[in-house]
Amino acid sequence: MYDRKTWIVVVLCSVLLAVNLYFNSKNQAAVQAQKQKEAAELAASQPPAPTTTPEAKAEETGSMVEVDPPEQVAEVLATLETPETIFTFTSVGGGLKTAQVKNQTNGLLGPVMLNRHGSSPLGAIAEGPDRMEATNYTMVDEESVSGKSVVFRGKLPSGLWAKKTWSLVEGSNEGTPYMLDFKLQIENGRQEQMNLDSFSIFIGTATPLDTVERGEQTGFVVNDGRDFRFHSVSEFGKAWFGMRKERSLITQPVEKAIYAGVANQFFATVVRPMEVGESLLWAKVETTTLQADHHPVKTIRAGLRLPNATLSPGDQRTLTYQIFAGPKQNRVLRKMEDQFGGEWGTLMNYGFFSPFSRFMNWSLWWVHAGMTKISSKWSWGLAVLVLTLCLRTVIWPLYNRSNRSMKRMSKLKPEMDKLREKYPDDPQKMNQEMMGMYRKYGINPLGGCLPMFAQLPIFFGFYSMLLHAVEMRGQSFLWVTDLSQPDTVAHILGLPINPLPIVMAITSFGQMAMMPNTGGDKTQMMMIKFMPFFFLFICYNFASALALYWTTSNIFSIAQTWLSNRMPEPELKVKAGGTGKSFMERMVEKQAEMERMKQARGRVVDSGNGDDSGSTGKKRPPRTGG
Repeated sequence: MYDRKTWIVVVLCSVLLAVNLYFNSKNQAAVQAQKQKEAAELAASQPPAPTTTPEAKAEETGSMVEVDPPEQVAEVLATLETPETIFTFTSVGGGLKTAQVKNQTNGLLGPVMLNRHGSSPLGAIAEGPDRMEATNYTMVDEESVSGKSVVFRGKLPSGLWAKKTWSLVEGSNEGTPYMLDFKLQIENGRQEQMNLDSFSIFIGTATPLDTVERGEQTGFVVNDGRDFRFHSVSEFGKAWFGMRKERSLITQPVEKAIYAGVANQFFATVVRPMEVGESLLWAKVETTTLQADHHPVKTIRAGLRLPNATLSPGDQRTLTYQIFAGPKQNRVLRKMEDQFGGEWGTLMNYGFFSPFSRFMNWSLWWVHAGMTKISSKWSWGLAVLVLTLCLRTVIWPLYNRSNRSMKRMSKLKPEMDKLREKYPDDPQKMNQEMMGMYRKYGINPLGGCLPMFAQLPIFFGFYSMLLHAVEMRGQSFLWVTDLSQPDTVAHILGLPINPLPIVMAITSFGQMAMMPNTGGDKTQMMMIKFMPFFFLFICYNFASALALYWTTSNIFSIAQTWLSNRMPEPELKVKAGGTGKSFMERMVEKQAEMERMKQARGRVVDSGNGDDSGSTGKKRPPRTGG
């Protein structure tokens, strides 16, 4: 168990955590109030402006900015609907104005509506980065098919004629309700040649649905065939130590544009060119206030350059795209790959632990399917619980073997203490003797770390999967109202009270207290003991589903440790025929040998510099002559 000093440190760290969270929330509220005050003063002194304002001023005079449509333009709207999405199109820009995702929990502003804060529709044409068109297109009724397609035609100020055909994608694939086919026909209406690569199409705007959503998960995405890259809105801000200045515009060349888009934590709008080639992606960041009493959030919008092609007067070019506007759901995106290709699954952005995350997601769906047959209430929370118990059961043999190895090491503690007293000033010799002792009794000094290493891929795979698990949105469990958000039950002095992370930390401390004392370094043991507090600080505002997994894992581990402690104590026996040196022992001896060689070289250097103190060799004769 923990001693008095340990508990004092725990209490002090808890107080420091509470103070830190309190002042962070207080400072955040002060910043929010100041921004609201400045916004009110600005609104009083200027004409009304859109709710979305640039994050930073243009970097130079004459830089291209987004152009709002003229007030006199009469907007015509048209809709196409699937079982999962309502696509709304506008004649201003001739593109997709919004995509309302049905069957999803509402956000702070109501139904989930992608490109809600976009002042231009997806598919609008821009002359250069962010210089959007304001063309009022004509809806071509004779070519539009009711409920299946919408056709717009218009002439841009540049003299370019554009015809845009938007069509629903037919098929039984689970991803088709979120997809559109977009055909862009371009004709050069000028009297001279024109290059298409001086234009780009708008690929949408992404904004967090709520202020508690993880804002750094909002950004733009690109897949160039070699790898997938996600660029967070945080990349537009200043870097540490002034290594990067604040930016409002980022441009990125793309050698092979498989797809590009914008996304928040759970939803994405993606454009996939069917003609794969070199392109350029541009993105801008803005600040948006979802509601007056909430702190601002970052919004991102982006565009993709048209292919490099030259059109003579009267020439035409047809470009086709696939559009996806929907939830980032691993199971759906993987099925889209099977039918449409395009590496849609990488949109999940699972990162290095993608194989584990994909397996966890598949397993979670499989367990959830079984839970719904029993009860539809709390089905996703129960699925997390059951999957956690299954994982802990699978690694039980490894955990039990490791625990018994630690018990055997704890029996060597008196001998290890004697070695420390015998070699207080020679740590290398002490380590050699310890390795020999481990070899003598057949103990692996790393055996106690195996369960932790085994859990790391599982934990990070679970974390990455749950971070983007749109399945958890709006799902309740016990007192938790939304498993994709923190389980805040109250606020005290502005500090959110999240029970699950607190229980997670308490159970982690309890689990550590039950582990055998192996007699290791006190500093290392202290660091291990305070790892739960570190995780509390890191995970306090994470999704409840992750805290639920970690807490359940801790409770089950405590039960496993209790069961292991009830088993007969392992005997400390001399290993028969254990004459070979272990890998760790060879490493310690190699390190000691290198240290001796280093000291020997140092003595040679000192001797060469004329340091003859203590030398028994012959004296060098004095130098003579000139």
